[in-house]
Amino acid sequence: MLLDQITKANDIKKIKSRDYATLAAQIREFLLEKVSKSGGHLGANLGVVELTMALHLELDFPTDKLIWDVGHQCYTHKLLTGRRDGFDDLRSFGGMSGFPKKNESDCDCFNTGHSSTSLSAGVGMAKARDLQGENHTIISVIGDGSLTGGMAYEALNNAARLDSPFIIILNDNNMSISENVGGMSKYLNRVRTADAYLDIKEGVYNILSDRKYGDKMTRGLQRAKESIRQRVIPGMFFEDLGIRYMGMVDGHDIARITRLIRESKRINQAVLIHVITEKGRGYPYALKYPARFHGTDPFDLKTGLAVKEKNVEYTDVFSRVITKLAGEDERIVAITAAMPDGTGLKRFRKKYPHRFFDVGIAEEHAVTFAAGLAAGGMKPVVAIYSSFLQRGYDQIVHDVCLQNLAVVFAIDRAGLVGGDGETHHGAFDLSYLSSIPGLYIMAPKNKWELADMLQFALQLSAPVAIRYPRGTAYGGLEGYRSPIVAGKAEMIYDESDICLLAVGSMVKEGEIIRTKIKEAGYGCTLVNARFVKPFDEEMILSLAAKHKIFVTLEENVASGAFGEKVLHLLAEKKPRVKVIQITLPDTYIEHGDVDLLKAKHGFDNQSIIKKILAKTKK
Repeated sequence: MLLDQITKANDIKKIKSRDYATLAAQIREFLLEKVSKSGGHLGANLGVVELTMALHLELDFPTDKLIWDVGHQCYTHKLLTGRRDGFDDLRSFGGMSGFPKKNESDCDCFNTGHSSTSLSAGVGMAKARDLQGENHTIISVIGDGSLTGGMAYEALNNAARLDSPFIIILNDNNMSISENVGGMSKYLNRVRTADAYLDIKEGVYNILSDRKYGDKMTRGLQRAKESIRQRVIPGMFFEDLGIRYMGMVDGHDIARITRLIRESKRINQAVLIHVITEKGRGYPYALKYPARFHGTDPFDLKTGLAVKEKNVEYTDVFSRVITKLAGEDERIVAITAAMPDGTGLKRFRKKYPHRFFDVGIAEEHAVTFAAGLAAGGMKPVVAIYSSFLQRGYDQIVHDVCLQNLAVVFAIDRAGLVGGDGETHHGAFDLSYLSSIPGLYIMAPKNKWELADMLQFALQLSAPVAIRYPRGTAYGGLEGYRSPIVAGKAEMIYDESDICLLAVGSMVKEGEIIRTKIKEAGYGCTLVNARFVKPFDEEMILSLAAKHKIFVTLEENVASGAFGEKVLHLLAEKKPRVKVIQITLPDTYIEHGDVDLLKAKHGFDNQSIIKKILAKTKK
């Protein structure tokens, strides 16, 4: 088997060119087998097999540098750099990451996980190379989906000033996670179809070939066509910026790609090679359902169906409720940044297409666009993952909250998310949002409270953030559904001694913790905080009269979060009360099963109970 010959970086150079197609097929077979068991990003990886092979044929690792945008399409790269065994525990706790990691291999030169960053990093590395008098090759790969992000254009503007080699590979598959949208998508689509307008009919070639000097005339026409195709129509946008454009090229044609890379190495400026790839290539279900197989749980290879049936998730609840509310109020509009499926807005898009807006991978624009909609009298709901919303922080401050505009942020994937790891854990949203004046921050304890909070938020004339976790929506505490009042917490169990103040997902954990504390002989109150900002100071101060210990529970880092606010309040008003702040650790948490991650970092119920009981003995 050809794949067996590749045990370390650069081994692909030993493979004969006649065997490239066979190797590509073996790589796809390997990826399908492994990802179907572990889960992971499939479609994008199946699409870049030949492109990655071509890159490895032309680059010398680890001397040369290859930067992947987002990085979820790096599986073939990992395979070709000797990490075959790592696929047995891909994305598992303690196992190989699904993204490039510098601490995993010296062939990974830059950690990625968020979009539109590879060009900026590449320009920086190219400048560092030049300043140090080195001459290695630097290549940044960016997808057409990532090219919708504003940071990519800032980098292109800067790249145009380079007077040394820097290669950009535009991996164009007309997809990000879902179908691409916007002006750049339309532009690239025109580029892809340019040949339809410039094509010289086969009949013309046939006629010329039968005449004297026909072959020479045909070759001349073909060269002219190629010149026009490359320099006049497709690449004008990039050429006008000052970036040499090469393409379009079939992203599965290894010989052609390697030739263009080789030529680009000799050009002392930024060069963009435009390759067309097929996302999901080699697996019919990934071709038919690209969004589903962008990032997939374990599945049956024969049927393409998930191995495990999913329970109702918070994303599903959000999807149904926001669609229902939009039917009652025509001012409600929904916005996402290239994530209609992941955020649950696919249902909304289908029912209310004219009130649904996918702005591409452009979180900053999504936030200010929503601010404009709110200023114009609409009720915008912005659905974005917690770690992705970090990019819109400035816009949340200046464009939404400073003007007190009624924008609702539906923050999915809050807390630990599992296999995607550091770049995707929603560990900071309570901290970075809590610093903003005028922003209401809420977190639901169960699926019914998420529905109630959405309805409340859309009636409030102020900016609101609702954060909820990935995964199954909690169905407990159904009977506790008191009306939501701004800034007020909800009492679940009212006792004495120890008071648990739980935020969102931690209410469920609080029930378990409370049971164990009571078994140890202590009274235990459980409060559903509901609001992180403004929080219920009145209730907390009243409870301080009969509780010796307060425990704050939240799936967020400690600095700037809910527990810190409670700690400051009680230190000032009730200094005799002890406060235990239970949070995620002040570190970047690796990938892996969420329960295992919690246990490792002392965030599981058993560890929390030990901390609380230890405090009672002091």
